Amino acid sequence: MKEVLRQEKKYLISLEQYYQLSQHFSNFLQEDEHSSGDGYTVRSLYYDSIDDQDLDGKVSGIETRRKIRLRNYGAQAQTAKLEMKQKQGMLQKKRSLTLDRQQSAQIISGNYSSLLGLNSDFAAECFGVMQTQCYRPKTVVSYTRKVFVANENEIRITFDQRIKGTESNFDIFSDDLTENMLFDPYQVVLEVKFNGFLLSYIKDAINEVNASELSVSKYCLGRSIGKKYIFL
Repeated sequence: MKEVLRQEKKYLISLEQYYQLSQHFSNFLQEDEHSSGDGYTVRSLYYDSIDDQDLDGKVSGIETRRKIRLRNYGAQAQTAKLEMKQKQGMLQKKRSLTLDRQQSAQIISGNYSSLLGLNSDFAAECFGVMQTQCYRPKTVVSYTRKVFVANENEIRITFDQRIKGTESNFDIFSDDLTENMLFDPYQVVLEVKFNGFLLSYIKDAINEVNASELSVSKYCLGRSIGKKYIFL
């Protein structure tokens, strides 16, 4: 089980600003080992309780809330990560556990019993929450992500674009996952994740493109059709 605790800031920028910042950061930051070109595919299957407690908590702005998702990096991936994100004031705690394709298929189908055989306190906690509160798959959201990293304060800068989703097919390993565009293809979500404080040279670069901080949830975007909510 992997655990991280950090702050996250999100900004909405244009494609032009994305290329400008990407070129700028490439001069002094390293790309994530999986990044090439505009990045790599991320697919997330989000779960929620039968009465959508996590979605409503986000929409209502409840200070302490969580998200549970199963994430992989495209149809050909051999593993997926079961993740629980919990917001605690300004901080985000994320815990994750790697599952193979067979274990992931069971979780996708709504059968969580395999988590009890993993000899993991985190897996047992996920089972307890998902089973007792009737968590079910709700939506898949996928996008292209480019990542830069800095060792200072464990900083990760991500650019997410071409955000798509579906509320009808939950198989994140499928080669035929039919999705709809959820977000303006000419805009990019910039996220800055860090511990402690954000270094000034990164903050200055973001300020230079006049990026406004925003609250945008990919999970909420993924539920926007079925729930008929407007999030932006």
